[in-house]
Amino acid sequence: MKKIELLSPAGNYEKLEMVFKYGADAAYLGGKSFGLRTFAGNFNDSELENAVNYAHSLGKKIYTTLNIIAHNDDLERLPEYVKYLEKIGVDAVIVADLGIFNIVRTYSDLKINVSTQASNTNWASVKMWKDLGASRIILARELSLDEIKEIRNKVPDAELEVFVHGAMCMSISGRCLLSNYLTGRDANRGACTQPCRWKYSLVEEKRPGEHFPIEQDENYTYIMNSKDLCTIEFIDKIIETGIDSIKIEGRMKGIYYGAVVTKIYREALEKYYSGNFKYDPYWKEELFSTSNRNFTSGFYYHKPDADDHNYETSSYTSTHNFVGKVIKVSGKTKIIEIRNQVNPGDTLEIIKPKGNPAEFIMPEMINYKDKSPIITANPNHIVQIETDSDMDCLDMLRKKI
Repeated sequence: MKKIELLSPAGNYEKLEMVFKYGADAAYLGGKSFGLRTFAGNFNDSELENAVNYAHSLGKKIYTTLNIIAHNDDLERLPEYVKYLEKIGVDAVIVADLGIFNIVRTYSDLKINVSTQASNTNWASVKMWKDLGASRIILARELSLDEIKEIRNKVPDAELEVFVHGAMCMSISGRCLLSNYLTGRDANRGACTQPCRWKYSLVEEKRPGEHFPIEQDENYTYIMNSKDLCTIEFIDKIIETGIDSIKIEGRMKGIYYGAVVTKIYREALEKYYSGNFKYDPYWKEELFSTSNRNFTSGFYYHKPDADDHNYETSSYTSTHNFVGKVIKVSGKTKIIEIRNQVNPGDTLEIIKPKGNPAEFIMPEMINYKDKSPIITANPNHIVQIETDSDMDCLDMLRKKI
């Protein structure tokens, strides 16, 4: 049986290492230009080449984003960049714009994955892209399970990809002008400031400075604030539509998010292919431990309604704080890169690429560089501890909030 691809986000090289370690088959990432996540960190040319070589050494794939909605001045440097991506062996590029699609085909033999930004919501448009030479079509998020099945039946030879987890844009397939209008930053060229998450109120024109809250009840102030997509409870139904790749959103999220979400969807996939799939509530508990705005099933079963909107906050929440990453192990000696404040005696959990979390009490810490004692470790500290607890490089430590 051909297994579905698990595709994870990588906003930088560290995130790339983590999603591969925690079970991704492929990663999508952006260079310094032409992608829709300008603020994700991204990869310069040499970093891109290193990323491709690293992925291929593991038998995994790299897809590079060229998915802006291009203007004339975006195109001048594109042909040489496309040639470079082909030279270093990128497995495919993600494209939304027909002009960019044509430039990629003219200047290279790169495989092209058509972005969700292209709003493919029917089998005829999918077939058109396939006939034009697209290798894969990333379907729009505004599709139901039944619609995806019909697309698969009508275009059986097209590779199809769908999003299964992460932030939901309030605009159709992410094509939005709010950021352009309110901040001058073009969402369709990678610079979205997410004004859909802002808190809004009304101002009457003759009473400037007097703000009236927009309320349906005491919490109703976030008028475009969708919950995040989560499909773990019915991931078997998505697999059975016949798609080829499931995709996790979140190139701007941290390494804990990328690692844990990848791990949980990998566990679910392996459970499915073992032949005895049954949804495990533990999976969703773990997903709540990562940055989220609560969860919705998106469009898969119905068009979103009031229950799919977050009325409580536009901020992210989580049940745990990511405390640190293990970067070196030598017997009992473990070296940990600290990301959130931690003290000796704190009850933590060790997160590994496979298996359930293991409880761990933080012992005394010393500074790894000068061996001085540390009472409270803060972000960017690198600490050394002595423990018999099982830890390996790229394991993570977390603390319940």
